[in-house]
Amino acid sequence: MGRGVARIMKKGLGEMGFNKGGGTINWFPGHMAAATRAIRDRLKLADLVIEVRDARIPLSSANQDLQPMLTGKRRVVALNKRDLANPNIMHKWTHYFGTYKQDCVPINAHSKSSVMKLLELVEFKLKEVISREPTLLVMVVGVPNVGKSALINSIHQIASSRFPGYFLVQEKMKRARVGPLPGVTQDIAGYKIAHQPSIYVLDTPGVLVPSIPDIETGLKLALAGSVKDSVVGEERIAQYLLAVLNTRSTPLHWRHLYNRRMEGLNKSDDRHEYNLKDLLPKRRKPPNDSAVHYIEDLVTEVQCALYTTLSEFHGNMEDESDMECLIEQQFEVLQKALKIPHKASEARTMVSKKFLTLFRTGKFGPFILDDVPDTSSVVQ
Repeated sequence: MGRGVARIMKKGLGEMGFNKGGGTINWFPGHMAAATRAIRDRLKLADLVIEVRDARIPLSSANQDLQPMLTGKRRVVALNKRDLANPNIMHKWTHYFGTYKQDCVPINAHSKSSVMKLLELVEFKLKEVISREPTLLVMVVGVPNVGKSALINSIHQIASSRFPGYFLVQEKMKRARVGPLPGVTQDIAGYKIAHQPSIYVLDTPGVLVPSIPDIETGLKLALAGSVKDSVVGEERIAQYLLAVLNTRSTPLHWRHLYNRRMEGLNKSDDRHEYNLKDLLPKRRKPPNDSAVHYIEDLVTEVQCALYTTLSEFHGNMEDESDMECLIEQQFEVLQKALKIPHKASEARTMVSKKFLTLFRTGKFGPFILDDVPDTSSVVQ
């Protein structure tokens, strides 16, 4: 990312203490401290650890405090939400982890075939101990909102068919506290997924490190949803997202959409108002066709608005003042594109929330926010 953007994040996003109200951000509330201690205790008992990370931020979503303990364990890094991550770069990340002899599997926790590939690797890595241990413990760890529980639910659903020999799943796979295991208390939920040998999967609370190493890492975590929007502030996260899109020239790739709109190929008079919450996964019927078309039109409006502002931008992307002016202009066109009333109170917050929802649900395409580190100096 350009130096100008880094300066903007330090100046515009950092001087106020990184959170919307200023002051020290409460990244690490008391329950996280207790959960971290409990996770460390359980890690000593684990036969294998599945470390779930967000595929959009493979490095930023790692809990660095736990890494020293994880290094000495059988471990699989599961890069979840691969459907939201750029597939053209994903192979570079698996190569990066492979360079450090670390097993890594990009997954979609809601896809049966994807989770089965992960379980195949888990089975392979447990093969040695399965034959001699009556009870095995697999721990699932990760920062908040990377999809740990979704993964465990998928494992529940497919364990019986995936491992007919080892994983004889009980008829009723109810969520259970793992009481019989040494040292396991009620703050970490356990699931018995097999017997002969008995295999337990522990779903641990999502915990962050006590201090985020830098502002950009914190903003990436916030953009991915691992930190509550209300803590950092939706507007601040949206500013960061715009800085990322501008620096990568992403809106310029949407020129074809702008041209199509100008040609009148994507216009519709039959537009209705629908809530962007319809994009979020819920246990209900999907939006009807007119709602889907409305969302598609809305996304196109946003993309065309950002294309126009960036294509007409003649400033220096490395200059923090120029970038700030561009982002301010983009907030104005986004308000119009998202149909937020001009004089509405909290208009900036409403624009930010809708803009972030579109990004997080993949409507602007797949992204990976972290850069792949250089591994040329790593000894194979």
